[in-house]
Amino acid sequence: MRFLLDTFATPVGQLFLVTDEQGRLRALDFEDYHARLIRLLDKHYGDYQLEPGPGSTPEPLRQALSAYFAGDLSALDSIQTETAGTAFQRAVWQALRDIPAGHTRSYGQLAVAIGRPSASRAVGLANGSNPVALVVPCHRVIGASGKLTGYGGGLWRKHWLLEHEARHSGATAAFALV
Repeated sequence: MRFLLDTFATPVGQLFLVTDEQGRLRALDFEDYHARLIRLLDKHYGDYQLEPGPGSTPEPLRQALSAYFAGDLSALDSIQTETAGTAFQRAVWQALRDIPAGHTRSYGQLAVAIGRPSASRAVGLANGSNPVALVVPCHRVIGASGKLTGYGGGLWRKHWLLEHEARHSGATAAFALV
């Protein structure tokens, strides 16, 4: 499998974008989490080639990311992804995409949404294995107490993303800082 690695500047830091030869997003992570990006690619794909591809990101993907950071929160819905992962992980990732921008869910609520109400820990693990953060909005998951919990891009980014979405969706941010 051959993947292309490109970068994209955002208000919360540089993103690494990994696309396949068809232009589908395979992975996305912040530059200070490069090791996590490689670890997830290794876990999900095993044998692959990651080649530098400056300018390789399809323009519709770049436009959608730009629009999201400019306040068009629905822009990410158009991004085509292709992820590996187990059937359970993919179910969790799909449920994440169903959380409206500007809103949050707890791990328990997400477990109920996929029909596995006692699987909140497994949901948390699947959430943490999400290879396409932002597009599959794992930042919208918070603890049952309403507090921000772990985020692969750092809690400060999770806070920024949730505030950004609340501001542009008209929703009231419903979370507490740790």
